[in-house]
This record gives sequence, structure tokens and C-alpha cells, in this order.
Amino acid sequence: MFRVAINTGEVRDVVTPLTATIDFIALLIRIVQIVWGPALTIGPFLALLALWAVGRKQQAAPVWALPANVRSGEGEPITPSIVVKALRDLGVPALARAIKEMGDAGASMLGPIRIAGCGVEVEVTLPSGVATNEVQAKRRKLAENLTRHEHEVFINIPTAARTVRLWVADSGALDEPIGPSSLVTDETLTADYAKGRAPWGQDLRGDAAALSLYQRHLLITGLSNQGKTAALRSLALWASLDRRVEFRIADLKGAGDWAMFDGLATVLIQGPTDEHVIEATEMVEGLVEEMNRRIAARQADPTVVFDPLIGIVDEAQVAFMCPAVDDDKRPYGGSKATSRYFMAVRKVHNQGRVVDVLMYEGTQDPTDQNLPKLVREGAHTRASLALGTEAQAVMALGEKAVNGGAAPHLLRQGLDKGTLVVASDGIEIPKGQSSITVRTHFIGDQDAKAITDRAKTLRAGVTTLHRIDRGEQRDPLADILTVCGDDKRVFTQDVIKRLSLLDADAYGSWSFGDLTRVLDTAGTEAKKSHGRMVVRADDIARALADRDADGSASASN
Repeated sequence: MFRVAINTGEVRDVVTPLTATIDFIALLIRIVQIVWGPALTIGPFLALLALWAVGRKQQAAPVWALPANVRSGEGEPITPSIVVKALRDLGVPALARAIKEMGDAGASMLGPIRIAGCGVEVEVTLPSGVATNEVQAKRRKLAENLTRHEHEVFINIPTAARTVRLWVADSGALDEPIGPSSLVTDETLTADYAKGRAPWGQDLRGDAAALSLYQRHLLITGLSNQGKTAALRSLALWASLDRRVEFRIADLKGAGDWAMFDGLATVLIQGPTDEHVIEATEMVEGLVEEMNRRIAARQADPTVVFDPLIGIVDEAQVAFMCPAVDDDKRPYGGSKATSRYFMAVRKVHNQGRVVDVLMYEGTQDPTDQNLPKLVREGAHTRASLALGTEAQAVMALGEKAVNGGAAPHLLRQGLDKGTLVVASDGIEIPKGQSSITVRTHFIGDQDAKAITDRAKTLRAGVTTLHRIDRGEQRDPLADILTVCGDDKRVFTQDVIKRLSLLDADAYGSWSFGDLTRVLDTAGTEAKKSHGRMVVRADDIARALADRDADGSASASN
């Protein structure tokens, strides 16, 4: 520039470029001052627009932009592009071709990916020519394509046509235990059989899973040592906190799993022998007789309300497989109309619900021999832990549930203890699904005993029978005093119920008229107490003491 000035002899030739540079810098500063404020305002929107552009192009946001709880320890985050790629590589030719032909690389098949508990959920609308069962049949390959284990991917069939709903767990999340039951942590918890729901565990989303027991027969099955008894017992523990509920229990394993119900159940049979099966059968036949008595009472008075009576047979396969026969050559076990146990269960299933006489069964490794079709289909709530085959899953839950995605046969034996698949209208199931997977709370023996101790305080005292005698000559008046136990007053309806339980052959068909006849003969009568008819134990004891030895009578059948 100095050379220019020397050559031209003009100083302004040096100053002009410097002035221009200074003016340019000033202009830049002014521009920044003007646009800085708006830039701060619209900057975040420009960033979101950039992320949208990336997602539109790649069908996935960058990993750093994904929510933290989508990430997993080992598997990749579940993004739209990964789901589409997993479906494309599934080995279904029509699906692969359709994805390649889609202008958006298959992203239009997917609904939004939603956080769902310890995983994510997405609905996939399959292209024409691809059936939902083709995807269901490829569960393992789909899981591996998503960098998950097979047990971490669940495929359900919603109501929408050609749609599958995928739930994909975070890696390792299903191997972590769930928390304790509120039955254990809340000592003030009570139950309402008719209106409440038993806290059973958590669904895969991590939400509480609770089951209504109201007027529903129940069946729980699964392989041995998977948590069947614990799952069944936890429901009974909740129901025990409603003082109206009566239990009659047969534990055909006999390992003490139900011992805490001694003093709470009116019948408790424990053991695996044929003799125990005979007693269990007679217990269930007693349920039938009580059911028939209630039905007759309901016909006489449609407004009458009954307390719930729950019969429980754990390890029911022992009863179905029992070879014992009675004096008339009728088998106790089996699945034919001649089987006493089978027919008793069927009768309770057919009519017991409407008068609140219910049947709960737990059984192992279901087959047509140890769990007959008519019995398993009589249960309103059907639940299954891990099973060996899909055919067994159909037996346990029904064909409709399995066709809709229920897959207890894909649960891992030994690893998914306490996890069961439930088909029931008594539990909240996501819309469009036929079943729900529940991870049940485990309640150990000591905690179970603490719960039954609380339940016993709600009752006036229960005498538990460990045997059911049959066929002997009875003294009705002495038996009435026996069933009164330590109670000073017993409602007449309860006296009849207890007599039937003591000996169904002698008292199963008894009505109030039969009780009145025996009392009149003995020179005593039922009396009113607080508006209800009762039998007073002192009156019966006095009548027995005054009775002439020749005046005792035997009950007639």
C-alpha cells in the first residue's frame, strides 16, 4: 500500500483500504447485534428441526438423542430403523420384498415406539400377503435380530387386521426380581371377595397386576417347581383377609405348603396317598352338596345371599390319576363319567358360581389324562407357568389365547419361576390381547403364616377337620353339639353347613326342617338372637344330659 502511495503520490490510497476494512468489521458487529436475540430464541427449534431431518432420513434419532430408559446393557436401543431391519431379515420373503419396495424403507408399518415398563412396545401393520402367524412363528429370530434373548420379546395379536404388537424388554430386565407383595408389607390390608382384587404381581410394563376372584373358578398349571403352589396360595391368602370366605383345602403333595391354613380352613387334607385322594374327593362332593342346598334355598328365596365357599385342590393331577375304586366299583380318579372326583368337579363348575361355591385347582404338566378337557375348560381364570410344549399351552389356556400370542411354553424352566400367562376377564388385559404375562410376588412360608394369623383374628374360631368320615351311624343331637365347637351360639344355617361337612352322606340333604325335627324330639328348639335363628350349645348339652339313653336316634339318609 505504501508503494501505491509513493507511486501515486496520494496518501488516501493508503487510508482508503484501512477505512474500508474497519467499516466492514463494524458492519459485522452491527449484524451480530441485530440477529443475536432472535437467534437465541429460534435456536432450539432449529436443533429440533435438524433432529427431525435426521430421523426422516434414517428412521432413527442418534443414540445420544434417545431417552435414557430405552438403552440397555447389552442389546441395542430399539429404534424404528432397527425394528424394520429386524422384520426385513426375518426370513419371510413377502415381508422382505414389501419393505424393500416401500418408499420410506418400511417405516410406515410402525406405530410410535412407546416406553412400556422395563421395555418398549410398538404395533406393526404388516403388508398385504403377510400373515401374523408368520411373524409369531419367528419369535426367536426376531429377538436375535433385535439383539435380545427370545424370552425378552413378546408378540401379541391385537384386534386390528394384519397387526402384531411387539413388546421388547431392556436386556436383562426380566431377570431382576420384583418387589414384595403388599400382603406382606401392609399389615392393615384387608380383602373384599366381591369387589376387591388380589394383588398378584406385576405385568411386563411394571404396573400392578391384580385379579378378581369373584364367582370365578380357577386353574393354575405348569411344570414342576415353577411356583404354582406359591401363585395359587397367594390368592387364597388375600381372600382369607375377608372373614366371610370359607376354605376347604386338599393338598395332595402333603409337604406342608398349606399348613398355615390349619385353624382357618374348615377342611385341610394333606398327603399324596390314595386315601388322601378319597378324602379330597369326598371334600369336593361335599362342595356339591352344599351347592345343591344353596340352590334350593335360592329357589325358595331369590334374595338370599351366601358367604363364599372356596374349595382348593393342589396337585390335582394326583386325584385324576388315582386308581382307587369304591365299594360300588366306581373309580375315584379318571376322566370318565364314572369318576367320582371328575364328576364332582364338573358339577361345581356347572352350577357353583351363582351361589358362590368355587373350585380352585393347581396341577402339573397337563395332559388329557391328568387334566381332562371338560375340567380345564370349566375354569373362568386359567393361568400357566412354564410348560414344555405348545400343545400343553393350548390345554392350559385354550386355543384362542395361544393363537392370540399366549406362550407359556416359551417361558424358561427354572429361570422364569413365578412368571405366568393369564387368560381371564378378572384381570386387566391390554385391549386387543387375549392374555397377559404376570410376574407374581413370592410369599414365603413365614410371611404366609403371618398373614393367616391376621386372618384368624377376623374369625370367631374355626375348627379344622383333617378327615372326612363316611358311612357310620350318626347321633344327630351329639353331632350338633360337636359342630358347635367352642361357640356358644351358632346360626342354624351354619349348623346345617357344618353337619354336612362332618358327614355329607348323613346330613348333606338336610334342611332347616330336619334340624327342627331333631331339636323338637330332644325337647329343645332354635331361638332368635339379633333377628336370626341360632342354636345354643348349652341347650343342646342340657338336652343330651336329660335324654333317655333309648331316645337317641340315628340320622337317616
